[in-house]
Amino acid sequence: MPLDAVCLQAVVAELAPQITGSRIEKIQQPARDQVVLLLRGNRRLLLSAGGGQPRLHMTELPRDNPAQPPMFCMLLRKYLSGGIIESIQQAPLERVVTLTVSAADELGERSQFSLILEAVARRANLILADKDGHIIDCLRRIDFEMNPDRQVLPGLFYHLPTPPDKVSPFTVTEEEFAALAAAAGEGAPADQWLVRTVNGLSPLVARELTFRACGSTDAPVTGHTGALWSAFGAWRDTVNEKHFTPAMLKHSGVPMDFTYLHVGQYGGAAEEEMYTSFSRLLDDFYEKREQAERVKQKGQDLVKTASNGAARLRRKIAAQEQELAESKNRDKWRVYGELITANLYRMERGMSRLTAQNYYDPDCADVDIPLDVRLSPQENAAKYFKKYTKAKTAEKYITAQLEKARVELTYLESVLQELTLAESEQDFNDIRAELTDGGYLRAKGRKQPQRPSKPREFHSTAGLRILVGRNNRQNDRLTAKDAEKWDIWLHTQRIHGSHVILCTGGAQPDEQSIAEAASLAAYFSQAQNSTKVPVDFTQVKFVKKPAGSPPGFVNYTNYKTILADPSEELVKRLGGK
Repeated sequence: MPLDAVCLQAVVAELAPQITGSRIEKIQQPARDQVVLLLRGNRRLLLSAGGGQPRLHMTELPRDNPAQPPMFCMLLRKYLSGGIIESIQQAPLERVVTLTVSAADELGERSQFSLILEAVARRANLILADKDGHIIDCLRRIDFEMNPDRQVLPGLFYHLPTPPDKVSPFTVTEEEFAALAAAAGEGAPADQWLVRTVNGLSPLVARELTFRACGSTDAPVTGHTGALWSAFGAWRDTVNEKHFTPAMLKHSGVPMDFTYLHVGQYGGAAEEEMYTSFSRLLDDFYEKREQAERVKQKGQDLVKTASNGAARLRRKIAAQEQELAESKNRDKWRVYGELITANLYRMERGMSRLTAQNYYDPDCADVDIPLDVRLSPQENAAKYFKKYTKAKTAEKYITAQLEKARVELTYLESVLQELTLAESEQDFNDIRAELTDGGYLRAKGRKQPQRPSKPREFHSTAGLRILVGRNNRQNDRLTAKDAEKWDIWLHTQRIHGSHVILCTGGAQPDEQSIAEAASLAAYFSQAQNSTKVPVDFTQVKFVKKPAGSPPGFVNYTNYKTILADPSEELVKRLGGK
């Protein structure tokens, strides 16, 4: 769900003692709509004004920053760098949070600035204002044409968005609640009525209150007013007393929603995981979504190039397989040619068909042979012999081309897999360079020197290093150059994924380290959401790269196979997160 007003209130209550009085040491803008304030003590405060995921919380996820900071980031650095966060406040029942920062102004004197996050889905914004409330600048400028009722532009005075026409949950009385329920209409769904009527209630919480009051989420308001008021009153007491419980809802292990209270409406259809902090909850919930958004923003052209190339190869392979099947049936053309030659005495120019006894058939059955009326009998025979010879030659050629196309398709599918796992701008740059060198993308301008990227690094429970490649070229380098011959190489069996190296130092690795490395190989592959994934492993000395093969392609022998379950929890634990 979007971060509703009450959930945002819980987040602000958690953040206030953590960040009040903290110094802003650095300011970064890793994405178009994200700002990260680096606070003293190596802490990061994320403010996201993304249309589908506006929020703020402490974050531990590393985010790659662009080489050239955006203009809004430079503006924030000018006014807020070195400043002290004096307070964090939320407008009552509004998804608007204000950070008041004391920093030096343009004259070097101490002044107050307001960094305002409007965490409203599809209308999110991040605004910097001076001590008098005048807007210095904002992430998204809103002029009269965009919104005639409320402009957000530099120089204008900042004012809050117009509040919704709903009752406050903290001032409504039981009599007012009952009167509003009576006016809802016969058969009106209780959860929808609560969302329309009471400010600060999200659809998830409204359904939960309906479930607690009526035993189901689709109950009508009529006949349940008293029970609804009791459930609503208990919820209101929980909010007033700040008894918030960070909870994430998952379906088959995949995050589907989050909230600030225990949720029972799904029964066994969803798992509920409790967290110790809202910051950790929001980090975990949005991690996958941010990764998908990064692929969409930074790797869209790469995905399109690899997808189009893979689709073209699939069509090519299908046509070649059909042509190969026809070439294997080539003996028919030779027989036709020989039967025509044997029956020349019966034939005349202009015949469209020859019916002759097939002496190659054990039963000597008759066969109809199509003829070209424009050709003589001898020319028709020559045509079939030529067709036979061409098919015989084509089999060898098509088989080689088919194998080459299949290898190329496997490569492009592996690139698509890498793009889904790309985390930083460097990852996308590496894949872009790989596709450019392979001729799939056209080089733009002078080739820029690329800093060598490092593989993902983990440590097994026993302390052994585990290295995981980020892309095909890094997989090659990791396996062929960086790894020692006695290290253990792991890869998912017949499934696209990263090369994984378990560094052994020449010693025999323990079984748990091998199992953990296999789990990482399964996680960083196409089988990330599966279980019992077959992972092959062998010593690096048994892994060879064929000459002329595409990046990431290897052959290996003397291997064993282990079944591994991908585990995000293991990835975080072994990675030190």
